[in-house]
This record gives sequence, structure tokens and C-alpha cells, in this order.
Amino acid sequence: MATSEAVPFSKTGGLADVAAALAAALSVRGAEVALFVPMHRMSESRVLPAIHDSGLRISVPVGKEQIEATIRWTELPGSNGRVFFVDQPEHFDRPSLYGEDGDYEDNCARFVFFSRAVLEASRQLVLRPQVIHCNDWQTGLIPALLDAEYRGEPGFERVASVFTIHNLAYQGQFWHHDMPLTGLDWKYFNWEQLESYGNLNLLKAGITMCDRITTVSPTYSLEIQTSEYGNGLEGVLQHRAERLSGILNGIDTSVWNPATDKLLPCNFDVDSVLDGKAKCKQVLQEESGLPVRSDVPLIGMVSRMSTQKGFDIIEKAAARFLQHDLQLCILGTGDAHCENMCRQLADQYPEKVSVRLQFNEQVAHRIEAGSDIFLMPSRYEPCGLNQMYSLAYGTLPLVRATGGLADSVVDATTKNLNAGTATGFAFTDYTAEALADTFDRAIKLFDDKDSWNQMVRTGMRQDWSWDRSAAEYEAIYRQAISDRS
Repeated sequence: MATSEAVPFSKTGGLADVAAALAAALSVRGAEVALFVPMHRMSESRVLPAIHDSGLRISVPVGKEQIEATIRWTELPGSNGRVFFVDQPEHFDRPSLYGEDGDYEDNCARFVFFSRAVLEASRQLVLRPQVIHCNDWQTGLIPALLDAEYRGEPGFERVASVFTIHNLAYQGQFWHHDMPLTGLDWKYFNWEQLESYGNLNLLKAGITMCDRITTVSPTYSLEIQTSEYGNGLEGVLQHRAERLSGILNGIDTSVWNPATDKLLPCNFDVDSVLDGKAKCKQVLQEESGLPVRSDVPLIGMVSRMSTQKGFDIIEKAAARFLQHDLQLCILGTGDAHCENMCRQLADQYPEKVSVRLQFNEQVAHRIEAGSDIFLMPSRYEPCGLNQMYSLAYGTLPLVRATGGLADSVVDATTKNLNAGTATGFAFTDYTAEALADTFDRAIKLFDDKDSWNQMVRTGMRQDWSWDRSAAEYEAIYRQAISDRS
């Protein structure tokens, strides 16, 4: 597996969590896993496993230069897998992973180098992989290099490649003059492979030249084939639709488990959820400066504050849904406009709205456990994790039915309630009216304790573990191996 970031070593977003968790889950299931990641500058505050020198030095071409690197390794936490670090300080020992006040100008060269280093290190370490699993644009060149240069190398003749799109909005587009950095012949710079609207596109390289493509949820795999979500690549994805699958991410149940979560004031499971959540709710209200009331629904939200996360329709719908007798607890940071809007709501409705403009892991866990409803009205959401945390913690998600949110939350329609399958509330149209209408439904159902408690327990009984996701990836790997054979 190749990724530009992986916890606990480096992280800017969900990719780091997914890469490490999936690699560990595959290893636990019996696969032999090698996870390659750049050796970014690591925070001294992190508790990390010991990192060893493998003794291997490699040199790979990037344009007209030969770039050298040291390969280091450590054990993959929680498994028998190994993490291999590409240690090249000039490229990766930087304050940020991808840029400061914008992208680094040499990002193309940095990740062309990383892609080449993964293949060359694999060759010299004689890893002989059956599958190379690449993630997002930073490793999108690997399938192309594999076909163009490594097929003749011993052990690489039948290696399959799988490419996962975590967020199609980030494509690794660079001007065409960067094509020589790849070392590939200009014949690959065409509309069917590496070229996109006159630019070099590393995400497109991965999509067009791998054996199998995955995304992080089944619905997102369909959405990105439309003009609304395709970001200019919908035609390419439509063309490869037979090779495209969606696999919903899992969650780390060693961290997100209300029965064992050390950050909670009270632990609970599906059998003790009613008493446990009542205590967690009381503490959350006290810590948030809200009146302690068990009779009103407490809505939680932990999010980056941006229009992608639905803050624009929250702003338009707030006056209507805050007419209800409810409480709203928000944690997060982001766009200045969104932050100011949240401050104004807290000032205007001090008895109903609590806002903390920060990132705080403990508060995030307590919001998940103490809330009755979790708000996630995203404009788009490739997978999403908070809705799965919420379900595990007996908190009913209120979401827009997009991407992974549509795949993980079953709307509380009359039919679903009667069937006992409902786990939350969902709306389709991205409008303030649709959001407010869904609030109306949720608040009304809160008084129906039998139905509400049934939904809570149904959500908690779902399997959101990485073992489930890893089994689906194994099936994709087998398909890719079969394709290559």
C-alpha cells in the first residue's frame, strides 16, 4: 500500500486514518502488508514506535535529476504489518505535508519521486507484491510507472494495481511542462491517460491506468460519474465504470467504542445505553454551559466549518429550527464566516446554543456520546466518519443523503420504522427548507420514546469495524489479480 500520510506518523485528514487502519485490518486478517509513506517531519509530542534503518539506499530519476533516499521501517501498530518510510529530507522534512499558505511549488516533483521510490524500494527489498494499492493523486503515477517501466522486472510481471479515490476534488493537476518530471514518454500525455484539459493530472493517471478503482462509499462511486460531483473527470469514470467500486470506510473500534472509551464520563453498551447516555448528556450540558434538561433533544456537531459541511444551509435554516425547544452544541474551526455565524447563534440563543471554536478530542467524544442527534448536512461527503461514530454511540445522525452518509444512515420513514431498520434522519435536496423540514421530523419523533430507543439500538448493533471493510477490499484485490492474470 502506498499513501502520502498515515497515522500515527503523519496526518492532514481522513486519508491518514484510512490507510493505517485498513493496512492493520488486512494484516490481522492474514495478509502480508507493507505500507509505504513519506518520512514527513514528525511531532516530538507523538508517541511513536521505534523507526529502524533498513540499510537500503535507493536512487531514482525525477526529470533530469537522480534523487537519493534512505528506506526506514517500523512495525505497523496493532498488526504484523510493516511501515516503510521513504526518507528524503529535502522533499519531506518540511513544516507541512503539502504546503504552507498554498501548495508547495514542487509538489509534482515530490510525489513523482515518492511514486518511483515505492516501486524501486519494493524491487530492491524483493517484496514481490501481488497487489499495489495506491491512494489519491499523490500515488496516482504508480500504476503508470508499473506498466511502462516495471513489467519486465522479476516479480512485477503480474502485479495488479488498485487505486482508491478518497476525495475527487483534489486531483494533483500541474501544467504540462511538468510532464518530463515523470520520466514517461510524451505518448502517455493524451486525453485517455495523463492529460486533462491541457494539464498533467496525476489522479487521472491512477484512474486510467490501474486495474481496479475504488472510492470510499458505494454512493460516492456513483456520484462522481455525474457532472455535479465529477470535477471534470466524470467521463473518464463513466468509461471505467465496470472497474469502479465503492467500499464504505470503517471506524477504529478500539478508539470509538462507548463501552471502553476513557474520554467519557460514563461508559455504556447497547444494553445500558439509556442510562449511560442520560449521564453523558447531563455532563455535556454542564460542560457546554447549557441548562441541564433531559426532556429536550440535544443536537451535536463536530465539524470543519465550511460550506461543504453544510454551514450555509444551517445559517439559512437556523431561525426556523431554533424555534423548537432544543439545544445545539457545536465544536470545530474553519472559515471565518462560518465561525462568526456560529458565534452569533450562541449570542442570540444562549440557552440553546453552545459553540467551541477549537479542536478538542475529548470534547468530540463527549459530544458523540451525550447528544441525542448528530448534525451532518454536507453538500458532499465521500464517506464521512462522524455519522458512524454517532451510530456506535447511540446518537441518531441527521444527514443529507450524499456519499457515505446515504450508505450508512437509514431514514426514519414510516416504512423503515415499522421494519425496525431506521437509524437516523436524511434529506436529499441541498436546501435550508429540506434541512428545517428534517429537523421538524426529528424533533417530533423524539417524543416517541419507543421508536426513538429502537432506532438507537438498531444503530448501535451495526458493524462499522474495519474488518468488514477489509473483507471487501480483499475481494477487489482478488478481482484485480484475476484481471492482471
